[in-house]
Amino acid sequence: MPDQREALITESFEIAADLCEDLTPLVYARLFREHPDMELLFWRDKNHQVKGEMLSRVISAVLDFAGERLYAATMIQCEVITHEGYDVPPDVFAVFFGTVRDTLRGVLAERWTPALDQAWASLLIELDFYVTHPDQSQTIPA
Repeated sequence: MPDQREALITESFEIAADLCEDLTPLVYARLFREHPDMELLFWRDKNHQVKGEMLSRVISAVLDFAGERLYAATMIQCEVITHEGYDVPPDVFAVFFGTVRDTLRGVLAERWTPALDQAWASLLIELDFYVTHPDQSQTIPA
């Protein structure tokens, strides 16, 4: 399943890229609708570049995590700690990955398949482990 899952996760972003010029406003509209307190943290981001950069990094991390895992797991753990300094609790940090998935599902509409849904569901479970275990000593393989 990992190779198939990687292909499906990648495919979901590729289809979205064909259907939507920029996911950024859609992802953040959903995030702020579901977590209005998070919008206040972006008060300086008048031109939306911070949001765009953050989403770009999340997409890169998700693709790496679904694939080779060269850096994403450690990056996620570091970002959980960094975001605590921005008053973003780990549970809201974890929600962002699901927000990306839900936005993709909305953009893909009828092109969203049960296989995509399953691939994303399993990926989110694994991502959540690293969000809830930011201490890298707890996640280093033996």
